[in-house]
Amino acid sequence: MNLPRAHGDAVLVARMRSRAEDFFVEELDGFAASGSGEHLLLSVEKRGMNTAWAAQRIAQWAGVDVAAIGYAGQKDRHAVTRQRFSVHLPRRNAPPLERLSYEGEGGEALRLLGHDWHAKKLPRGALAGNRFVLVLRGVEGERDAIDARLKTVAARGVPNYFGEQRFGRGGDNLHAALSMFAGRRVGREQRSHLLSAARSALFNRVLAARVAAGCWDTPLQGEAWMLDGSRSVFGPEPYSEQLAERVARFDIHPSGPLWGRGELRSQDEAAAMELAALAEPPGEALRAGLERAGLKQERRALRLRPDGLAWNWPAEDALELRFALPPGTYATSVLAELGEVRDGSYEAA
Repeated sequence: MNLPRAHGDAVLVARMRSRAEDFFVEELDGFAASGSGEHLLLSVEKRGMNTAWAAQRIAQWAGVDVAAIGYAGQKDRHAVTRQRFSVHLPRRNAPPLERLSYEGEGGEALRLLGHDWHAKKLPRGALAGNRFVLVLRGVEGERDAIDARLKTVAARGVPNYFGEQRFGRGGDNLHAALSMFAGRRVGREQRSHLLSAARSALFNRVLAARVAAGCWDTPLQGEAWMLDGSRSVFGPEPYSEQLAERVARFDIHPSGPLWGRGELRSQDEAAAMELAALAEPPGEALRAGLERAGLKQERRALRLRPDGLAWNWPAEDALELRFALPPGTYATSVLAELGEVRDGSYEAA
């Protein structure tokens, strides 16, 4: 599905991930280590390896099953990333830390940055967000127009679309989800990924409809509101000067449905737009499948504002972007508002 932009036509064409160092991501820790316990927290930097591969490598180093490894978020292979892992080592000494570092023949690498002890396994989602440093290369476009678009993004934010990585290359995860809902058996972990892909596709449909209508960051009658930085939802309630002030300072956001069982939280005009967007095929099949799977209605903010957005031009055709995002949001949603940004890692594959 081609998702509409909120701020106008593309102002650039560029490549991202021309090399791993062009896509740097650092997890922002959600808590401080307790300093004691049976779980060793490892802060690592990795290059050219995804989170699951790094977890297996750490399990081999520690001599434990991979189930003893915890991490807060999944990180891409084609990047340089910093994140924490936990290793459950009850009543055991950790192996020599210098043996954890790894360099492969293909350029993949794992480097220890720090360590501490903690009382619990690191759970999924236990992060405050992610900080990005991205370099776009082969940039084509008028620099003044690109700078103006970035200023608009900094001021108004972008539509909070789920990124294409949620759906797999060519939308394979969505096709697989439809097959699963039709009766194909899948493993537990794959099932979770496919349910997420189905839910995300429906959310993106609603958000795309509101972007096209010009109301992705302004309220409709019957709006359900989401508090910034949390999953707390309130409303609908009559629009007021107080709500308008909170919207203007990004304290609250209009929201859209993450589909499941139960009644929509939105009402009136907002609910009507949501249901209309979800009625087009294969919306009905995806909704029915999610309901049969037992998921419950939830909400997600429709807009996203990158924190501390800054940029510079290190070369004539290279643009460096720096910003932070909350958990569960996508840097590619920010890039999409600029224009056509091709993934160089796919081209090299």
